[in-house]
Amino acid sequence: MMRITVALLVFFLSSALSAQDASPTLKRIRDSKTVTIGYRTDALPFSYADAAKQPAGYSVELCKRVVASIGRQIKLQPLPIKWVATTSQNRLELVRKRQIDMECGSTTATLSRMETVDFSSPIFIDTTGLLVRRASGASTFAALAGKKIAVIGGTTNHKALDSALKRQGVKATLVTMKNREEAVAALESGTVDAFAGDKILLHGLSRKVKDPGQYGILDEDLGFEPYAITLAHGDAGMRLAVNRALSEIYDSAAIAEIFGGAFGSDMKPSPALLIMYGISTYPE
Repeated sequence: MMRITVALLVFFLSSALSAQDASPTLKRIRDSKTVTIGYRTDALPFSYADAAKQPAGYSVELCKRVVASIGRQIKLQPLPIKWVATTSQNRLELVRKRQIDMECGSTTATLSRMETVDFSSPIFIDTTGLLVRRASGASTFAALAGKKIAVIGGTTNHKALDSALKRQGVKATLVTMKNREEAVAALESGTVDAFAGDKILLHGLSRKVKDPGQYGILDEDLGFEPYAITLAHGDAGMRLAVNRALSEIYDSAAIAEIFGGAFGSDMKPSPALLIMYGISTYPE
C-alpha cells in the first residue's frame, strides 16, 4: 500500500512539474524574472488606482498573493510584478497577444470568451444590477419602460441587460457607453435614467456620485457574473499554477484578510461566495 501511495505521489508531482516545464508563460516569467499583470483603474472595489496611483482592490490583492505562490512554485523569490493598466475594451486582447501574463480585474468568465482565452478558478461571483436616478420614479426593472439605460458596450452586463429587456418585454432605450466614467457622467447629467453594471461595483459607484442620496440600486438581478483571472489560451501549466495558488489562499485566513480589506470589516461574504471558495479549494 505504501509503494502505491508513493508511486501515485511521484506521478502527480511529476505531472505538475511537466505541466509547468511546458508552460510558455511560466518560462517567460522565469526568463524575465517578472510577472506582467493587467489591472483595471476603474473597477472599484476590485481593481482600481488608489490615491497614490497604485493598483489596489480585491482582485489586485488576491493576485499579489497568487504571484507570491507562483514564485514559491517555480523557486523564484521575490518575484516582482509589472503592472499594466487595462480597459474593458483591451483587457482580453492584451492576454490573447501575451502582452500581459494575467488580467486581474472584474472580468466575467464566459463560454464565448473561453474560445480565445482561459480563466482561473472563480475569484468572485456577482450579478448584473441597475443604479437608478430616484427622479426617474423607477423602483423596479419593469418601471424603466420608456427610460434610457446606460451600459458599457460589449460587456456581459450589456448581454444580460439586452436579454432581460427582451425576456420581460420592457421597452427601454439601451445607451452604450465606453466606460464607467462616461456612464456615471450621463447618469449625473440626467442624459440617462439608469446604469447597468456588476451590482457590487454599482454599490461602490453609488458612494462616489456627486449626490448619493439621489440614486438607488434596484433589488432585481439581471444576470450571473462569475469573475476569474484571465490567462493565455491553452497554457495548462500557468493555469495549474494560478489555481494551486488560489486553492492555497481560499484554504487559509488570507482570503478573509483580502475580502475585509476590499469591502470593509462590516461586510461578510455571501453564502454563495463561501461555497465558491470551498469548491475551489482542491486537494493536492
